[in-house]
Amino acid sequence: MTKSYSVRGGTYHPMPVDEAIYHVESGTASWYDESSFFGLKRGQTSLGEKVMPWHLIAAHKTLPLPCMVQVTNLQNGKSVKCRVNDRGPFIGDRIIDLSPRAAKKIGFRDEGLAEVEVKVLSVGDGSYKRTAKKKWFFGLF
Repeated sequence: MTKSYSVRGGTYHPMPVDEAIYHVESGTASWYDESSFFGLKRGQTSLGEKVMPWHLIAAHKTLPLPCMVQVTNLQNGKSVKCRVNDRGPFIGDRIIDLSPRAAKKIGFRDEGLAEVEVKVLSVGDGSYKRTAKKKWFFGLF
């Protein structure tokens, strides 16, 4: 999904796949919970996928959906790979929302916010999946 969309008075333009596969950014992450387990209530993402508490997923405003990212907590160095399959966060200057399990894995669930680095690993699924090719450095490797 790379179509523009509007939320809460803002219009967002997802980046093209060729730009997204090399995307790296740093900023504030938060976590959100769109599901519950014992109550059997399940949330749904922008892609219409069901959400359960054990999923390692994330929401981003401008990355193409779906994509895989590596999120690293800059305070403790812990990282997690997440599937970006939803839009958000739409609060302040936050760059990514993680599922509760992903936030716990990198050590900020109790705090609520963390400074992170987000690096795109691949964009798309199945036969549409694209990964970043390694950039050559002066032809040495």
